Amino acid sequence: MASNTNPLTSHVLDTAVGRPAVGVSITLSKYEGNGWREISKKLTNTDGRVGNLISSEEFTPSRFKLTFDTLAYYESRGEKTFYPYIDVVFEIERPEEHYHVPILLSAYGYSTYRGS
Repeated sequence: MASNTNPLTSHVLDTAVGRPAVGVSITLSKYEGNGWREISKKLTNTDGRVGNLISSEEFTPSRFKLTFDTLAYYESRGEKTFYPYIDVVFEIERPEEHYHVPILLSAYGYSTYRGS
């Protein structure tokens, strides 16, 4: 069982404007053999960050998915985007570790990596 009280976090930076992406809806889902089950849904804060996506008890070795609602973010800014949402699927093998999944975002591209 994970001992970390905030085992999974994310951060969204809007690289086109050089600022945090505020108010991006992020949904965490867990794969359970026959499909995805939604665990939580949160909005990024004024620093583009979100935490407390899952309890340490539920953070077990499994496959997870973070869905970033980029369409709503860009529509709120009066802009268009090529990517209406971004799904980042990842595998957790060591739930006792902290996992950080950031997004570097622009309207026509994005990148992600495992942060610390």
